[in-house]
Amino acid sequence: MRTRTAVSVALAPAVALAAFALSAAEPGYTTLISHRGESHDAPENTLPAYRTAVEGGFGFECDVYLSKDGRVFTFHDSTLKRTTAGANTKACGEVPWAEIEKLDVGSWGKWKGSKFAGTRPALLEEVLALARDGREIYVEVKPGPEIVPYIKKVFAAQRNATPKNVLFISFNAETCRALKEAMPEYRVYWLSVAMRRSGGKERPVTAEEVVETLKATGADGLDIQFVREAVTADFVRKVNAAGFSVHVWTVDDLSDAVEAFKRGVATVTTNRAKHLLDLYRNPPRP
Repeated sequence: MRTRTAVSVALAPAVALAAFALSAAEPGYTTLISHRGESHDAPENTLPAYRTAVEGGFGFECDVYLSKDGRVFTFHDSTLKRTTAGANTKACGEVPWAEIEKLDVGSWGKWKGSKFAGTRPALLEEVLALARDGREIYVEVKPGPEIVPYIKKVFAAQRNATPKNVLFISFNAETCRALKEAMPEYRVYWLSVAMRRSGGKERPVTAEEVVETLKATGADGLDIQFVREAVTADFVRKVNAAGFSVHVWTVDDLSDAVEAFKRGVATVTTNRAKHLLDLYRNPPRP
């Protein structure tokens, strides 16, 4: 089925809600987003993981940092330690690309001794070369607004990535605002956790709270952690009514993914997109 499309916040709430309600999404090639690539089947945030997603028919999410000498590359953690198996423990921004490109991010954890040994982090331009219409790439921008001019430069030097097949996500509200100001033609989704601590206890984030942030950043949508208690159908309806699309992360259980779609989300990010779609289309017999 077709997914909901982003709606300008300038639309009246009733019009926005009607637009989002045109069709209900379900698990599919365009609605399941491979988290850090198909990271169950290849090392996260590597070209093999991204290619596995694309070859399987899916879009994917990647995380980017800025090297010390201004290269935008894919990595999740703020330091290089975990996925290099401790070979480099420095912060991502403290290391030049010439040093980063020598790191092996294909031999850590369960990948030790695998065919992925020797895989290095990918540059953003290499990732964008995989862009295809109908296979959206979610670029999660980890640093603050200082990275935005470098991202814009990378995009200006390539042809595959377009506003139709690439969008940005970030937990940093200032980064969201900077991306929207520098590259207004591209969609930007604000990332949010689903629970907040208040009075020493955790409580679900409210639709009103996230809408306030979305309006302040100029973002086009919300990409929120899927917690059933928080991301209810009413929550999704309220965010949609304010003119924003709703997306969730990171869901590896099919029942949770199906429930998220029933509640009105547009896309679900998962470590196992192919696995979830196969289960959805061919459920095991009792």
